[in-house]
Amino acid sequence: MYLEFVTDKQDYARLALVSWGATFMTCGYLLPWAIATTRGKSNAEVIGAINFFAGWTVIGWFVALGMAVGSHRVAGVRVWSPPGT
Repeated sequence: MYLEFVTDKQDYARLALVSWGATFMTCGYLLPWAIATTRGKSNAEVIGAINFFAGWTVIGWFVALGMAVGSHRVAGVRVWSPPGT
């Protein structure tokens, strides 16, 4: 029997490509959003909105960056048994 922690990580492959393109076009302004989508944060849209609307205050940019590099939340624990045991 194995215990596995299930996190809120999502798959944002296409959105990550878009966000990195936007980051390069804005000279790094949207970097927190790109990091959040690359890491698969479940609240990447919220981080992007905070970055876009409040990032110009510099404090908003660092808040979004902190949210982007923060750890994933544990959504639950999965109990798994190998077949035949």
